[in-house]
Amino acid sequence: MAEPTDDRDLNRVRQDIDAIDARIQELIAERARCAQRVAAIKLEEVQQARARGESDREVVYYRPEREAQVLRRIMERDQGPLEGPTVAHVFREIMSACLALEKPLQVAYLGPEGTFTQAAALKHFGHAAVCVPQVTIDQVFGEVESGNCNYGIVPVENSTEGMVSHTLDSFMDSPLKIAGEVEMRISHHLLVAPGTKAEQITRICAHQQALAQCRNWLHTHWPHVEKQAVSSNGEAARLAAADSGTAAIAGDMAAEVYGLETLADHIEDAADNTTRFLIIGRSEVPPSGADKTSIIVSSRNKPGALFTLLDPFRRNDVSLTRIDTRPSRTEKWAYVFFIEFEGHLQDPAVARIMTELEEQSILLKPLGSYPRAVL
Repeated sequence: MAEPTDDRDLNRVRQDIDAIDARIQELIAERARCAQRVAAIKLEEVQQARARGESDREVVYYRPEREAQVLRRIMERDQGPLEGPTVAHVFREIMSACLALEKPLQVAYLGPEGTFTQAAALKHFGHAAVCVPQVTIDQVFGEVESGNCNYGIVPVENSTEGMVSHTLDSFMDSPLKIAGEVEMRISHHLLVAPGTKAEQITRICAHQQALAQCRNWLHTHWPHVEKQAVSSNGEAARLAAADSGTAAIAGDMAAEVYGLETLADHIEDAADNTTRFLIIGRSEVPPSGADKTSIIVSSRNKPGALFTLLDPFRRNDVSLTRIDTRPSRTEKWAYVFFIEFEGHLQDPAVARIMTELEEQSILLKPLGSYPRAVL
């Protein structure tokens, strides 16, 4: 039989917690004041540059490489009992709120509200960022290119369904650079309007990627119900909220935003279903110490062309993390390669590879170097 709790000990621990909370609050306020001083220094530097005639200088408030370095250090020095990623998520929100004191970030994402892309944006930028929904991936690129948004976020690959071709194609003509990446564990649920019975459902809506990721489950449990691909899982959730005959495949955020009930949860075919998203911006990102680089390259159509493109990576001991192909828009039966690898464009080994590829290819377009996903 457990001994009764000593109220005096419990009250003492609670007093300790209250005192610690007060100290934490004081330190957060001190950190926020430091962030304000950083903003003032940056603004003064830009004003001085403009006075010298450097009219193209802008205030850069968000530094992806700096944020990645801070979060890595937080995880490295963590000693428990909370896990490193949990503590890093807390600091992400503190950093997001402090950055908003300087200037809230405008982030375009594939909408509407409730999509996994919005969830990825909040995971990367924190809840102080202003998320701006867009109807298509092209519009996400357009909002960032025009300067209406500081950054955008787009899906690029899924662990079971492969690359998102529309995202790769958008990079072909865009001047934007990749500024970061986010990995999200994806859990799909079958969502319906409150009070909807299973026998009422006549169609199931979702983004085509979500339908593919749940293909086997749908075939087993709903083989005779219409499956309709829509622009996003958020749109599917909106349709389900408006029509009791429609069910949506979407996640927890969509269920909350549109007030839906879960008819079945975790319906994805692969237990480790993960989607990777890319952060896109207008500026190149300096090295963070643990980076990746993405490029688009096309070679002349001749025997051994792919080997010729890849051999410089082997000789310079640089590891590839992804390679994919897309049809060329300029020549029939010709292809471009989307290649990702470890390292930064400023690294000497990577610079040597770029020089070789430029000599051997008919197209070489660096898409940017960026910090590897931290959380």
